[in-house]
Amino acid sequence: STFPPAPSPLGILDPPPAKFFPANEGSMLVPGTYKDKVAFITGGGMGLEKCVIASRKLDVLKKTAEEITAQTGNKVHAVQCDVRDPKSIEAAVDQLVEVAGLPDVVINNAAGNFISPSEKHCPERPAFITLELGKRLILAEKGAAFLAITTIYAENVSGFVIPSAAAKSGVETLCMSLAAVWVRYGLRFNVIQPGPIRTKGAFSRLDPAGMFEKAMIGRIPVGRLGTPGEIANLAAYLCSDYACWVSGAVRECVSVCCASFNLLCCVCQVTKEQWAMMETMIRGTKGS
Repeated sequence: STFPPAPSPLGILDPPPAKFFPANEGSMLVPGTYKDKVAFITGGGMGLEKCVIASRKLDVLKKTAEEITAQTGNKVHAVQCDVRDPKSIEAAVDQLVEVAGLPDVVINNAAGNFISPSEKHCPERPAFITLELGKRLILAEKGAAFLAITTIYAENVSGFVIPSAAAKSGVETLCMSLAAVWVRYGLRFNVIQPGPIRTKGAFSRLDPAGMFEKAMIGRIPVGRLGTPGEIANLAAYLCSDYACWVSGAVRECVSVCCASFNLLCCVCQVTKEQWAMMETMIRGTKGS
């Protein structure tokens, strides 16, 4: 018998073994796991018993809320919020409390990832929503589960994504610190670091020309990108009562040894003209 071909010296698998690892995006938890729970989610949403989703674009939010309500039968409220603006956050939390009460689950999913030459980057602000909601929950003596969605390059260095990498690294430190000091108030804090997941919002800004996806897949041991459903199942578990013993954890959701967006370092070979083309494509991106 013959053995499968060995990986190339660069670690690229040929052929990739994705057929052995099909994505399963069905719901992992039993129905009723989130019964009578209230969730506040920035940057999108998922079907919970009562859910408030927040983002800057109210028209996109309302459409998402309608879609989730139609699929789940659960009431979803759309609240406009800019997580970079403390006053906007305060107003959004006021509206959250008015329509649904203080939350049992808080998911920080808002992001502004994009690829750009480092010399053109502008500073980003970390999320303020955790502290605003945390203080109100403490005053109300109400426990809750907080989850931050960051990225693997917040921990594993990658060029050309400096603002989001630095901001998300700060968010992770914030969550780990609060996990230690706010546990006395019944508040849990965990983090998910997703690997490369194909969504319009992510790939239209991180790989607008499609230059890196094929090379990335070739370096992922299971031979495919992750899916939103796989992230959703991990998030649903970490925020549920099944994970009430888990706090202060940073969970990578990625195939082992995945190079992910570290591969973006290859961009140093991109010409100024190609950078200009990609910037135009990124600025023209709408939706997520």
